[in-house]
Amino acid sequence: MRPLVISFILVVTFMVVEIVGGIITGSLALLSDAGHMATDAIGLAMALAAITAANNANSDGHRTFGLYRLEILAALANSALLFGVAIYVLFEAARRFQNPPEILSTPMLVVAVTGLIVNIISWQLLRAGAEESLNVEGAYLEVLADLIGSVGVILAALIIQFTGWVYADPLFGAAIGLFILPRAWHLGRRALRVLVEAAPEGLDLEALRSQLASIPGVTDVHDLHVWTLTSEMDVATVHIVTGSTVDPHPVLDEARHVLEDVYGIPHATLQVEPDTHTGCAEVNW
Repeated sequence: MRPLVISFILVVTFMVVEIVGGIITGSLALLSDAGHMATDAIGLAMALAAITAANNANSDGHRTFGLYRLEILAALANSALLFGVAIYVLFEAARRFQNPPEILSTPMLVVAVTGLIVNIISWQLLRAGAEESLNVEGAYLEVLADLIGSVGVILAALIIQFTGWVYADPLFGAAIGLFILPRAWHLGRRALRVLVEAAPEGLDLEALRSQLASIPGVTDVHDLHVWTLTSEMDVATVHIVTGSTVDPHPVLDEARHVLEDVYGIPHATLQVEPDTHTGCAEVNW
């Protein structure tokens, strides 16, 4: 929470500075960076809201998994915002190539350097949390992209100042837009995988099924489902069929060992049933 709050305050404050600076200087690169800063601010606000709601989930008996999924919804919304900013910047860049306005390079450079410092601070604050939360990773990626965008704005300001080539402004503005697009796609795709309850990326379900089936006493494995609840929280359910005379306790222990220690799935619901039992295998969805 603390790194997110500090980053949010920094980003919102400097976003206002960049908007004013972009209007005064007439720079698309600066305005595009300000637009990206705006999505940073919204993304950070959603990240904070999602974490706060998840931590304060009201236990009313209906939300049995709490509100952990809110951070995934926030990450998806963040991705959509990034797409919108990138498309707008590319459209505006194409328009400015046809009719480039006059650019005030010196104040543009001052604002861009200040923005780079703000983004470096935010990037350092969010880097650790990005490894643990898809939601925080979304905010981290936005700040990282904005950091690179600030470098682009600085280069554009220097080119305009020393060469007078005004096309550098829409050129670097478009470059920022193109840089944002694949990162928005990557974040959105990962969030959608979680929301549609696909198996975690990199998990070999058939290998998991085979390893569970190889446990001594197991005759069949069915209804195996693995999905991601939220960042770093994978969940599994499975039915394990054993011989009617097999003690289920060691089977259950070994199955939990395979899921948690080999595949990193600590939260699993396992149903161990004898091969004389009927009915469960007929469930086909």
